[in-house]
Amino acid sequence: MLDALSPQRRRVVLGTAGLVLLLVLLLVVSGVVRARRDAVHPVAQDQLGPVLLVPGYGGTGDSLQPLAAALRAAGRTAVVVPEVGDGTGDLAEQATHLGEVAAAAQRDAGASSVDVVGYSAGGVVARLWVRDDGGGSVARRVLTLGAPQHGTTQAALGSQLAGGCPPACEQLVPDSDLLRRLNSRDETPAGPQWVTLRSRSDTVVTPVDSAALDGALNVVVQDACPASTAGHPDLPTNPVTLALLTSALGPGTPAAPTAVRC
Repeated sequence: MLDALSPQRRRVVLGTAGLVLLLVLLLVVSGVVRARRDAVHPVAQDQLGPVLLVPGYGGTGDSLQPLAAALRAAGRTAVVVPEVGDGTGDLAEQATHLGEVAAAAQRDAGASSVDVVGYSAGGVVARLWVRDDGGGSVARRVLTLGAPQHGTTQAALGSQLAGGCPPACEQLVPDSDLLRRLNSRDETPAGPQWVTLRSRSDTVVTPVDSAALDGALNVVVQDACPASTAGHPDLPTNPVTLALLTSALGPGTPAAPTAVRC
């Protein structure tokens, strides 16, 4: 077929074919590199490492100190993750910071993995880290407490009333670009085992079922303590949370707590 073409036309056809082949090879190589980068290697479930506690929107970590103390009393190493700026900035940047803290905690403890407890927006940060920043090969367990995994109408209200709000607030508006992307595939990214806790009396994360994740062990405070009126600020010190720690972060399979002293 090429013999019927003029030398000039033949060079054009061959050049075009070569360019197409090069582009195909580049796409294949790019796909292989991306697959390697995104590959998840789950860590051993029977080896307990440090526990990282991630504060919520605008949080300083003070509310997580009692939880950290309870973990230390049980013999675990607990690290409250320092906030980035005032804790209201881009959640993806906070996830990168979580990865840096996790690497330091692993190094200091000589551990092969970490467990993560994400309170409120900290639970979204934890999921971003696992999904997008290599946390799936580092985190053994992730426990989220009242995390607006599908957004909260309170963020939407704040954004509307103020004509806009800080980056993390905008990202926590239901159906935000970040949440749409985060929830577009498996809600519990590969790697760790996932546990969520929510309270039906939560008036910050609304609707409260926003805190549940497909594929996770989803625990409700009132299932263990029917009369509980625990609100969002109460979750880090709630008896159900403390009872859940042993199972959620222990070596065995996570299970909802029973016989809680409400």
